[in-house]
Amino acid sequence: MKIAVLSRNPKLYSTRRLVEAARARGHEVDVIDHLRCFMDITSENPTIHYKDREIRRGDYDAVIPRIGASVTFYGNAVVRQFEMMGAYCVNESVAIARARDKLRSLQLLSRKGVGIPVTAFAYSPDDIKSLIREVGGAPLVIKLLEGTQGVGVVLAETAKAAESVIQAFMSLKNSILIQEYIKEAGGSDLRCFVVGGKVIAAMKRQAADGDFRSNLHRGGRAELVKITAAERATAVKAAQVIGLNVCGVDILRSDRGPLVIEVNSSPGLNGIEQATGKDVAGMIIEFIERNARPDRTRTRGKG
Repeated sequence: MKIAVLSRNPKLYSTRRLVEAARARGHEVDVIDHLRCFMDITSENPTIHYKDREIRRGDYDAVIPRIGASVTFYGNAVVRQFEMMGAYCVNESVAIARARDKLRSLQLLSRKGVGIPVTAFAYSPDDIKSLIREVGGAPLVIKLLEGTQGVGVVLAETAKAAESVIQAFMSLKNSILIQEYIKEAGGSDLRCFVVGGKVIAAMKRQAADGDFRSNLHRGGRAELVKITAAERATAVKAAQVIGLNVCGVDILRSDRGPLVIEVNSSPGLNGIEQATGKDVAGMIIEFIERNARPDRTRTRGKG
């Protein structure tokens, strides 16, 4: 097969591992910077232009999108163009858009009965006290809708601090979510890596001393973990609801069971491979081998 990896940097660990895994199994692989593409949108013969060449229908059998959060809109447009050209996209554009919209993804998960932290969302500064009360009061977590890798996430330990932070964000016209703080999680979460409807690897991420965010980019550490049947089922259902074939599902262990805090459509491979010793990149390529067919990309999940 001929596979395209949509990535802005071929030197990134995740991109390199996907390329290595695909070539080790005899496939041709190109890394394409999606921001350097432009699209010819036509009903007859849609194409993509990249650098000095034209990509046509049939040039790639499969596409692995590694779209950064800051360029979701344009990156997703490139994924849609590949879909129009019949290439099999590991994660389809609609599902990527769902996952990147934190509010929408939480609403979809809630509708399907997947456990999530109590979450509130409002437009008006007049609703701040009600917002805080709705999630059980302080301490509470405040999240920017556009934040990623732990950036734009604040723990407010008192109601007064929460009011100040929320007012500051609202004055800057930022959209924010207010969530209950799950104290019993102890600054840790689970990253369950789902491929093709199965959890193929899982790790526990622990926040650095003095922080509550467990993101590895924020100094958190990762270790191998054995997850429960309920946690496994929650991760699989979350991936199905959002419609992602390959994703990282982040879960908090709470007194009332597993709670999903995020479904990541472009999960990093470094931490999960190092913590578990598993060839996650190879498993993704195996999934592509089993499923890649022309015009097979279809909208999964609902909403």
